[in-house]
Amino acid sequence: MNATDHFFQGSDGLRLYCAVYDAREPDGLPVLCLPGLTRNHRDFADLAQHLSARHEVLAPDLRGRGRSSWDPDPSHYELLTYVRDAWSLLESVGVSRACIIGTSLGALMAMVMAAEHPDRVAGIVLNDAGPELDPRGLRRIASYAGKLPAVANWTEAAAQTRSVYGDALPGFTDAQWLEFAHRGYRENAAGVPVADIDPRISEAFRTVPKVPPDMWPLYARLSQVQILVIRGALSDLLSAATVARMVREKPDLQHISVANRGHTPLLDEPECLMAIDAFLAGKR
Repeated sequence: MNATDHFFQGSDGLRLYCAVYDAREPDGLPVLCLPGLTRNHRDFADLAQHLSARHEVLAPDLRGRGRSSWDPDPSHYELLTYVRDAWSLLESVGVSRACIIGTSLGALMAMVMAAEHPDRVAGIVLNDAGPELDPRGLRRIASYAGKLPAVANWTEAAAQTRSVYGDALPGFTDAQWLEFAHRGYRENAAGVPVADIDPRISEAFRTVPKVPPDMWPLYARLSQVQILVIRGALSDLLSAATVARMVREKPDLQHISVANRGHTPLLDEPECLMAIDAFLAGKR
């Protein structure tokens, strides 16, 4: 099933994009899928096809990514602006209540949205991010976000993709790396692959704090929100110790660890699909 293109205005009027997958047999709330810092809606293509059997799925491109407009003011590439854009999306399609699946940055967005309007969020899935982020992972992301050198063809794009994500996705074949490259790059007018982001998003990472912001108070506000945490067993951003503390502070937290995955699981793994299906079941 192909997605429908939906363009909407962000919180400040910027033209933004969302792929909309209609539910084939509606039986549950819409699902909002929020991507990572340098990623876009294409990361959710397989998951959306799966979930759209029963749920409408909304998979937006954050501003500066994919088919969304680049922001003329790069200072707007920050968490709360992205959150306001997400609310604008839901309003534009008339969705008053949804479940949210967020990967990395998208997981932080999901936590903020659930804290802001718990009545509008039936549950959140946090894919390899939480209230405490390992500085190792932040430094790694800062090393490449918006900074990758140009490539000349798809073979080089696949090799570059492997150089960035190889530790997180061990065992990928050449064909899988090429497919994954097509999610993160697009062809320019000359037919040459280019990273599908505004390179100025890296300005938010000019300085990576030795101690990341404390988001535990935000997490404490989610005591009544249903949460599923998905952690890559090899993750360098979400530690097992952080997940353990999340469980101590919220004993009803659901969580799984995905073997042979770092930051981040792709969410097409069988254990992820099973856990997400079970989490979404019955939510109204």
